[in-house]
Amino acid sequence: MALGSPRRSGLSDQVITELRNQITSGEWPVGSRIPTEPELVEQLGVARNTVREAVRALAHNGLLDIRQGSGTYVVATSELAGVMHRRFAASDPRHIAELRSTLESSAARLAAQRRTERDLKQLDALLAGREEAWASGDAERFVTADGAFHHAVVVASHNDVLTELYADLGHVLRQWLRDDVGQELRPEHHMDHGRLVEAIRDGDADTAAAEAAGYPFMCLRNLGPA
Repeated sequence: MALGSPRRSGLSDQVITELRNQITSGEWPVGSRIPTEPELVEQLGVARNTVREAVRALAHNGLLDIRQGSGTYVVATSELAGVMHRRFAASDPRHIAELRSTLESSAARLAAQRRTERDLKQLDALLAGREEAWASGDAERFVTADGAFHHAVVVASHNDVLTELYADLGHVLRQWLRDDVGQELRPEHHMDHGRLVEAIRDGDADTAAAEAAGYPFMCLRNLGPA
């Protein structure tokens, strides 16, 4: 649908809002390439310069990454996520592991205390999807499935602030796992997450917290000595 055309700055703001909505709604997920500039011009019914200005604004805010010769890609779902991506992308992997361990352990403890039947069904489904992704041998598919599973554990904590913070860090954590996994899924690096789900199901907060806390450090085995 074509957007209205008041003054130029207002139109640019409308386009920025429209593109941001495509990102935050999941229509354009993290890692995906957005439509080309001519396609956006046609879809939105605005001038090429207006589209270009909006894309550049969202790239400046950290939501998009403009890659010459390749296209423009979604790298974050919010401005805060974009800031975190830029700030922590080059951080020491062990520091990222420590942060992830702290967040996921706390979330798993709360999930064991607060989970609903709907949460458990979601965890069961995502755990099965994670195993299917591993069995497929597709590293990128596994990274996506693993990220979705861990995000669901955090959601089951029913702590909105923790959930939003974890979501904003999601791209950094997925990139960390992507770097660790590499291009090939190796059997010796498989981690069973079934015990975590069962601890949450049983309301065993201590076991759930301990299971979640250990996973990031198990991933570090590919990184060699400190």
